[in-house]
Amino acid sequence: MFQRILIANRGEIALRVLRACRALGVEAVAVYSEADKDASYVELADEAVCIGPAPAAQSYLDVNRVISAAEITEADAIHPGYGFLAENAKFAEVVQACGFTFIGPPPSVIAGMGDKNSARATARAAGVPITPGSDGLVPDMVTARRVAEEIGYPVMVKATAGGGGRGMRRVMTADDLQGAFDAARSEANAAFGNPDVYLERLVQGPRHVEVQVLADSQGHCIHLGERECSVQRRHQKLVEESPSPALSDELREQMGTAAVALCREAGYVNAGTVEFLVDDQRRFYFMELNARVQVEHPVTEMVTGVDIVQEQIRVAAGEPLSLTQDQVELQGASIECRINAEDPQHNFRPSCGTIGRMLHPTGPGIRFDTHAFGGWKVSPYYDSMVGKLIVHAENRPEAIKRMLLALDECVIRGISTTVDFHKEILNDPRFRSGDYDTSFIETMEETSS
Repeated sequence: MFQRILIANRGEIALRVLRACRALGVEAVAVYSEADKDASYVELADEAVCIGPAPAAQSYLDVNRVISAAEITEADAIHPGYGFLAENAKFAEVVQACGFTFIGPPPSVIAGMGDKNSARATARAAGVPITPGSDGLVPDMVTARRVAEEIGYPVMVKATAGGGGRGMRRVMTADDLQGAFDAARSEANAAFGNPDVYLERLVQGPRHVEVQVLADSQGHCIHLGERECSVQRRHQKLVEESPSPALSDELREQMGTAAVALCREAGYVNAGTVEFLVDDQRRFYFMELNARVQVEHPVTEMVTGVDIVQEQIRVAAGEPLSLTQDQVELQGASIECRINAEDPQHNFRPSCGTIGRMLHPTGPGIRFDTHAFGGWKVSPYYDSMVGKLIVHAENRPEAIKRMLLALDECVIRGISTTVDFHKEILNDPRFRSGDYDTSFIETMEETSS
């Protein structure tokens, strides 16, 4: 096992990794920008290093500064968390070249699965269902028109690089293709430095369901069930739950088996998430593989009892997984609400400033993963998430009830948050019935306006 791990991230995930290190008896090194000097994880770490000013490009995204911090603190390994450098293959290569262990998949796998066109080819080779689409990249409009006619409208133009909904355009008719194609390429080039796109048939009214996987270097690969992630706004997830109310036991097993097959084909090691779209006929299609720990990993931890971050660290240290597929059991139901510093009444405008009074929800089956506290300054430089509120109960109706009680106890003064908006979501009859898809929030906003 490692002696010392540097956490190359900030916020609640830095604190989450720090706790996993403590549980394993490993020292944790925090890095922080000048804006985060008073952060809770900085105070709790065994050692902390300032790596630059507030802008992420000059601190958390600066590979040289992160590596220098690992060198001067004599760390053995680097955990990237999620976001920032977590899925940067070049960073993973540099980490290894400098003599540290990267707590994540091999750089070649990050690169291969980070390119969506390459990932589709891997899924196809593994026998995993993919949506009908282009055989590869679509270089020009002539090819785009031909492919679109072959697979049938509506279609999606998608950037092969990046994520977060950028470089994606929905095309309902042939008349819309030119504008969508040009816009997707332009946005992808600006966001990721890569204008390449591909086409696939649009799955209308889909559910977004992802499968958590774990794989070690000894050849063992398992899945920990699925998470329902269809409650999202502009491709950004707001509420996640496990298990999905849409899946039968048979479909759950099929999707889990497909996720493991994909990871074996890709040579995957460590924790990862295979994302699928599920249509109204309960057919599933591969979407992408996230080569890192996910924001929503706690819901899986709650229903399985598996500490995913500790498994990441053990696997990176060369140890085998601590459990087999037969030992994975899903117990009860879990829901996570992302509490963001945003104002839903004003188009989810970011709400920066100093938090006044802050009360953390507590009680049986309630978990609040947050780095924030009363007096903490929410910075305009980073993601708006203040924390993640997670509950677990014996079944879904009880989990919904427990989440509403926890949201009532979640008091954050001084800034606007999404707490009340989450109450609206959980009280919506469609959410309560489990009969919803990725258009849920869009429809909710249209109804309210």
